[in-house]
Amino acid sequence: MGFWQRLGRNLPLLVVSPALVGIPAAAMACTDLWLRIRGRKPLRPDSRPNTAAATIVIPNWNGRDLLEKYLPSVLTAAGGNEVIVVDDASTDGSADFLAERFPTVRVIRNKTNLGFGGGSNAGFRAATHDIVVLLNSDMRVEPDFLAPLLAGFTDEKVFAVSCQIFFSDPNKVREETGLTQAWWENGGLRVRHRIDERVDRLFPCFYGGGGSCAFDRRKFLQLGGFDELLKPFYLEDTDLGMMAWKRGWKVLYQPASRVFHEHRGTIGKKFSNEYIQSILKKNFLLFCWKNIHEGPRLAGHLFYAWAGAILSVLFGESFERPNPLALWRAFLQLPQALRARVRAYDLAAVSDTEAFRRPMPGYFLDRFEKLEADPARPRTLFLSPYPILPPIHGGAVFMSQTLAELVKHAPVHLIVLLDEEWQREAHAPFADTCATTEYFVRMEGRPKGFGSLTPYAVREFANDDLRWAIHRTILLQRVDVLQIEYTNMGQYAEEFRQIVNILFEHDVYFQSIGRSLAKPGNPLAKIPAAYEYLRALRYELTMLPHMDRIQMCSRANESYLAEFAPELHPKMQSGLRAGIDTTRYQYQVNGRDPDTLL
Repeated sequence: MGFWQRLGRNLPLLVVSPALVGIPAAAMACTDLWLRIRGRKPLRPDSRPNTAAATIVIPNWNGRDLLEKYLPSVLTAAGGNEVIVVDDASTDGSADFLAERFPTVRVIRNKTNLGFGGGSNAGFRAATHDIVVLLNSDMRVEPDFLAPLLAGFTDEKVFAVSCQIFFSDPNKVREETGLTQAWWENGGLRVRHRIDERVDRLFPCFYGGGGSCAFDRRKFLQLGGFDELLKPFYLEDTDLGMMAWKRGWKVLYQPASRVFHEHRGTIGKKFSNEYIQSILKKNFLLFCWKNIHEGPRLAGHLFYAWAGAILSVLFGESFERPNPLALWRAFLQLPQALRARVRAYDLAAVSDTEAFRRPMPGYFLDRFEKLEADPARPRTLFLSPYPILPPIHGGAVFMSQTLAELVKHAPVHLIVLLDEEWQREAHAPFADTCATTEYFVRMEGRPKGFGSLTPYAVREFANDDLRWAIHRTILLQRVDVLQIEYTNMGQYAEEFRQIVNILFEHDVYFQSIGRSLAKPGNPLAKIPAAYEYLRALRYELTMLPHMDRIQMCSRANESYLAEFAPELHPKMQSGLRAGIDTTRYQYQVNGRDPDTLL
């Protein structure tokens, strides 16, 4: 669709778009003010469910062919457990077919179509066991899929345990895996499924997929079940995951429970892709209007929502931003969204920020597990942005020497960024001395950032997969100390309560830029460096407070940094790694000592 066609189609909504954002903003502000004056309601105490048995619930709408194909695998795996199919006013004879072909299945016949959420809720209310396993009608399950799910309810805080998902067609790209992740970016929610073969045990995830997950029935109903605000489909499970984390509960991924999904087997057949995308965009807005209660986060969302709708008209559709029609549809549901917002506020025990943090593996360990306060051999994750072997630059000399000593005193888990594939082999000796090793070759950062306040050297090393690997290693290896090398990697320090963040400043970054500015030269040519200096200064003074220790080579570095951040002086340690073990080198009269600086 061309620009003029988009403009003609959306012009009336563009004209009223400030009101479509402004009125919800004012309504949510008034609602939040009233909630703060009224105060929170007391929350019910948590209890652990009985996992001796489960009820399997399958919502169905005109999916007779899918039930015929996949229900037998469910019944085989269920054993003597209860199986309920909620028929959502199907017109293909699904209910009669089930009664005749599968008489052991309990069928609930809805007189009207309640949508995925409403049909699922009906199944939860009818279930007789504490654990309800919710499956899509196009889901084939492994015979032993149920036991690992039930085993995942390890304590009273577990809300849901999600299956590992594969596609029925092995040649299909695995767009969904069950290992879900969510984050906040550019004023909105972002979600994805990760493929990570290193995750081989119970693991946190942001939400359990609505068609492949076991839920604590009591907790599910306490949260209100799937919200009708998000009818007819999509994001109901994401919304429920957010509410569970804000309630202080856990959502877990169980890779040992394997199911196979014929992706969008029913919805994709019944609705056009354009309609599905329009519902998604509307529901992403409503998710925020219901669940986001932090003022700055909500203000950013409203701005980006309005700007995104305009950009969609100017430059075309994008999955990451709404369009004017999505704003209009969400606006029409504003009264319902406000009621849901009040309910979400009353059920929350932690903030939005904390709810986004806790599903991340490192935060999960830090918040839910008790780590030893003063371990004799602290498990250490050593993070380097540059190759260490061979030690052909100054930082590599210091790091290789440090690792040679550190492994004598602590189990070390090593993550290193490499420039070339051949460097992986050069680091092979670490496999014998370090507990685990992981390498990223030619990792892509985010070097482009017009007008960004983040220094180029930091954006160059910003990578979501690296952050995930750090967090995954912290949880799987129960890391006590995160040892970060170089200032540009300080972005990976987190606001942990038990895990220790240590940064080794090989050189104070903004100080090194300042040296270049002091040299003679054309003042105009120094403008980019001066801008980078200011960005680096801002970055370091914002990042360093997250550190528990700030290490550096010289007292000169320490004194310089303390001038800008005197409150951090107690955290600073200088005089470290300031020497070289000369016995590692043999003097050569001519030529370079191979694989060294000499």
